[in-house]
Amino acid sequence: MIKLLIAVTFMALFFITIKSAKADYPIMAKCDPQKLTAIKYSQCLDILKIKVDRELQTWINNQLFILEELAKETGRNSAYDMFQRSQKNFETFRDSNCKWQFLVELPSNESAPHYKKCYILTTKDRINELRRIAKT
Repeated sequence: MIKLLIAVTFMALFFITIKSAKADYPIMAKCDPQKLTAIKYSQCLDILKIKVDRELQTWINNQLFILEELAKETGRNSAYDMFQRSQKNFETFRDSNCKWQFLVELPSNESAPHYKKCYILTTKDRINELRRIAKT
C-alpha cells in the first residue's frame, strides 16, 4: 500500500513537473508525446538535447572569456579555475540526477525520454544561471 502511495505521488509530481516544464521552457512544447509516435518523440528530444548542449557551450565560452580577461587584469586565475571546476561538477550532477530518474522508470518505455527531458531541463536551468550572471 505504501509503495502504491509513493508511486502515485511520484507520478503526480512527474506530471506537474512536465506541465510546468512546458510553461517555463517553451522549447519542450515542440516535443509533444501526445502528437508524436514514440520514435519521433525520442528523436525530437535528441534534437533538443543537441540544441541545449550547443547553447550551453556558447554561455560557457562567454563566461570563460570574461574570466580570462579578468585574470589578465588582476593576475589571478582562481575564478577561472573555479568556474571550470563548477562546470565539471554541474555535468556530474546533471548526469547523476537524470540517471536516478531514469532508473526509477525502468523497465518502462518512458525511462529514456524521461532521462532526456531531465537532461534538457537541467541544462536550460544552467544556461539561465549563466545568462543571469553575465548580466551582472
